[in-house]
Amino acid sequence: MLEAICQLAREAGDAIMQVYKGNKPMDVASKLDDSPVTAADIAAHEVIVRGLQTLTPDIPVLSEEDPPTWSVRQNWQRYWLVDPLDGTKEFIKGNGEFTVNIALIENGKPTLGVVYAPVLKVMYFAAEGKAWKDESGNCSQIHVSDARPPLVVVSRSHADDELKEYLSQLGEHQTTAIGSSLKFCLVAEGQAQLYPRFGPTSIWDTAAGHAVAVAAGAYVRDWQGRTLDYTPRESFINPGFRVSIY
Repeated sequence: MLEAICQLAREAGDAIMQVYKGNKPMDVASKLDDSPVTAADIAAHEVIVRGLQTLTPDIPVLSEEDPPTWSVRQNWQRYWLVDPLDGTKEFIKGNGEFTVNIALIENGKPTLGVVYAPVLKVMYFAAEGKAWKDESGNCSQIHVSDARPPLVVVSRSHADDELKEYLSQLGEHQTTAIGSSLKFCLVAEGQAQLYPRFGPTSIWDTAAGHAVAVAAGAYVRDWQGRTLDYTPRESFINPGFRVSIY
């Protein structure tokens, strides 16, 4: 299953790259929440949903680009949670820091996750408590790693006053900024030790990266110390959280 999902993420990445390279029009529009959506988001969504329905017709799909109503999904125990193009702002800027995110949720936990960055040609994937990184065909298992001072990874597009206040009290540290769910993956592979998040995220932004980070030995907890939970609820918005090795 994991191999098939990785291949599906690559196919979605290929569809995104057709737009990114200018072979197809970008067609940027705004959703009701003013977040951007492009032709690449929709193309990747169609590839993934079609592929998942073929692979696992008995498992429902929740994609950012076509989320089912609450009445449809409220009793789901097992479902696919998909962000066809995470980091649309980075995509529009053309900096390459965007990903395809696919996660399998079982009883509120992301048990399988794939994060694919098509420009970087990097795939992170996890299942059954193990995580890997495939970079241009070179595949290796990944683990968290401690470092002093710790490297804190922050969002490239979403800075806020709470984050600045938190960092000012953190003690000695270094920071780096990157887009999309790659922040989870930097902690997972030991390049960073902490990813704090105060601003809003949606469940499809975090589930695949969450699966990778936890399988590599990290923790993904809200600011009250509870592990992020993907049990269906009416709102798609996550609480603030931190991804850390402690």
